[in-house]
Amino acid sequence: MEIFAHRGASGSYPENTIVAFQAAAQLPITGVELDVHLTKDQQLVVIHDETIDRTSDGTGFVKDLTLKQLKEYDFGGWFGAGFIGEKIPTLSEVLTLFATTNHQINIELKSDVFAYEGMEKLVWEEVEAHDLTARTLISSFDHEALQRLARIAPQSNRAALFSAVVIDIENYITHIPAQAMHVALPTAFRKPIIDAVRNDATVRVYTVNDALYAQELALLGVTSIFTDYPEEMVAYFQQ
Repeated sequence: MEIFAHRGASGSYPENTIVAFQAAAQLPITGVELDVHLTKDQQLVVIHDETIDRTSDGTGFVKDLTLKQLKEYDFGGWFGAGFIGEKIPTLSEVLTLFATTNHQINIELKSDVFAYEGMEKLVWEEVEAHDLTARTLISSFDHEALQRLARIAPQSNRAALFSAVVIDIENYITHIPAQAMHVALPTAFRKPIIDAVRNDATVRVYTVNDALYAQELALLGVTSIFTDYPEEMVAYFQQ
């Protein structure tokens, strides 16, 4: 079973921060997952939500703030006093961290609410600049963004994200085109996904924090899981 650290080791550290990614980088896992948004001044930053309200001491939409403004806020204190001072990382800062490891890097384009014009191109240029094209996977709920990426970088590795059951999912992803499907845990045991796994499709499941579910997915033949607790999953599968 391939294990990806979801937003870094986000069960033990504030999600999508350098400290969470540093922890993940020390683990013998397949890879790490992160989310990107675009700032007012067209900078790629790593954060899950459209706003900074939940994971910082600030407020507002990422798209309405400059990188300089975002860097003024604390992105660690909400998780615990020991993480006060953590700043929002840029995509470049995270890619630099993983440039010296062997981990795969799953970048999720968070353009499913706000259409960040040109983000696919900017992300791919950043990946190329860090010489990480071979280890990078681009995913999104925004399947139009994946289509644009396929035209910009046909050599890119793309995965379509789904939160609900899609009846003819295998044929659907061929039209994007994408090489893999990332599905929510509640849908992973439904017939379309089981059929896809049996047909050797690449299926990755999010977010799996219970080892018993992880074991069931492994028995099913699922390729990978995304988890907030990668260290615990490693320990479980090494038993």
